[in-house]
Formats: sequence, C-alpha cells, structure tokens
Amino acid sequence: MKMSMMLSPHTQPSLLQIPTGRSNLSVVNCRPQKDKVVVVLGATGAGKSRLSLDLAARYPAEIINSDKIQVYEGLNIATNKITQEECAGVPHHLFGIVDPEADFTAGDFVTKASQTMKSIVGRGKLPIIAGGSNSFIEALIDDQNHEFRTCYDVCFLWVDVAMHVLHGFVSDRVDRMVADGMVEEVRKLYNPNADYTKGIRRAIGVPEFDLYFRAEYSSSVDDKTRARLLEEAIEETKINSCMLACRQLEKIERLRKVKGWKLHRLDATPAFQKRGAEADEPWTKMVATPGSVIVNQFLFNIGHSQSFVKVVDDGRRTPKRVVDDGRRTTIRAAEMVAVV
Repeated sequence: MKMSMMLSPHTQPSLLQIPTGRSNLSVVNCRPQKDKVVVVLGATGAGKSRLSLDLAARYPAEIINSDKIQVYEGLNIATNKITQEECAGVPHHLFGIVDPEADFTAGDFVTKASQTMKSIVGRGKLPIIAGGSNSFIEALIDDQNHEFRTCYDVCFLWVDVAMHVLHGFVSDRVDRMVADGMVEEVRKLYNPNADYTKGIRRAIGVPEFDLYFRAEYSSSVDDKTRARLLEEAIEETKINSCMLACRQLEKIERLRKVKGWKLHRLDATPAFQKRGAEADEPWTKMVATPGSVIVNQFLFNIGHSQSFVKVVDDGRRTPKRVVDDGRRTTIRAAEMVAVV
C-alpha cells in the first residue's frame, strides 16, 4: 500500500485528534498534550500565502491572516488580499473584517486570533497563521501571560528571498497592481482631510497618491504635471514596499537572534529568479516539499531520521517511508502515526 503524508483538507479527519476504533484497523494514538500551530513568516511578496496554501493542500488546515492591513475591509488590490479563487476552498480568517476607519491593535489581533485558533482546533483542523505583521505574531506568541505557549506547540516556517531579487519582484508587483486598477480603488477612498496614520489609510499605496489626487481636483494643475505626479506616486509606492520588506526581514532576524525563535528557513530565491511556470519546479523543490516535511515532523513528533508511519492492520505492522511526490493521498489521518 503506497502512503503519503499529504492530506486533502476537506475529506480527511483531524490530524490533531487522531481517531481510533475502525473495525479492521488499530492505531497507536500519539496525540500530544498541546495543540499545534504553524506560523509562516516572511517579507512582503516572499510567498507566505502560497506556502500556506501548499500546506493546506496536504493537511486539513485553515489559514489565519496576520497582516495588520489586510484585516480591513476594502482596498483588495492595494493590500494584495488573496482572492476567492486563490483560496481554493481553504477557509481563510481575519481578512476584511475591520471597518476601514477603525484602529486594529496588536491586542485586538491577539484576541481575534486566539478565538479563531480555538475554533479551528475544535473542528479538528490545523491553524496556519500567515502574514507580514511580525509585531502581531510576536504579541500573540510571546504574550505576557504565556497563554499561547501553554496551549500550543508552534512550528515557524520562514520563506526567505534574497533582498535584491525580492525588490525586483515587489516593484513588478506594484506595476501589476496599478494595471489591475489600484489607482481607481484608492481614489474611491480618497479624502483630502483624512488621517493617514489611522485605519486602512496606513496601507502602502494610499498616502503616496495624496499629491496626485489633490492635483486631479485642482484646475490649476496641467496634464503634464498630473502625469508626473502619478509616476512619482507609483515609484514612491515601490520604494516604500521595498523598505517594508527590509524592516520585516530585520524583525524576523531579531525574533530569531534575540527572542530565540527556532525558524525553519526556506530559501525561495531560485523560484523568484524564474518566471511563470518555470518557477513552479524550484518552488516545489526548495519551499513546498521541504516545508511539508518540516510540518510533517512537527505534527507527528518525527525526528529527522524517523520519517516513517506505522500502520496496524489486522495485527500486522508495516512501516512505510513517507512519500512526498506532490500528489494528494486518499489515506485517512486515522491510518497515520509516528513511529517512536
């Protein structure tokens, strides 16, 4: 019987509470005392959402957003929210749930994320937290009362891309967002008296267009000047996006070196150096497959030299090496447990 550790997120039972009692199959239950959470870190544009979806295609999982701007309603293009189609049927939480004018603090995130994790675990699913707001993630995991660490074991995956390569990708992404209608989207939100330090207007791509929109409403500004201001706004959006990526990387390094977080670094640079379908193979090889192996070891408490599952079928034990060939399996979660 060929086996794989990859599970369909919609048809498989819980990985967190492995069921027993099938008439023709006995299983050793090795469920840990703590529930488990996967956190995907990385700079803006590095592929956090893609890896999260790759994992959700292999394990019964739901994704929790930890981006402090994507929690707001609106500006789907400017904030680069994942689309319904891209979700691929995987439940996503904390996207577009906050009024654009409201403030949403790290404390608010901790409350919402904690409730969501508890709900996901209660459904027998794996919570995957993904987003670029590392301050939110730090507030959740290293809370003063140690509530998170008391209840959960956590696995950190860090999707990293060489900064000079990522800057090129982020710059191109801004051009794609503009082509997709970002300027028109931000224009609808524009208010000359707005406070750019509050709510969704803090998003990169909003304050940068202030002078351009003011020029649009001014009869004394000619078309040439307006065109120049538009180009400058787009360029400033690119620069600020790249600066954000640098700050996020610095924060990740601080969490690793100062806070002592054990981060599993996945180098996605080779994938970002390719274009289109050519990027799929290096992404799978360098990010998706090793990320899945790390999560597999984490979920089933498997050491690096113990990538096996044990099936107890009619009294016969048959160890099988884990197979990760990129395909979903029909093996039930109840049939899989770590060899210890």
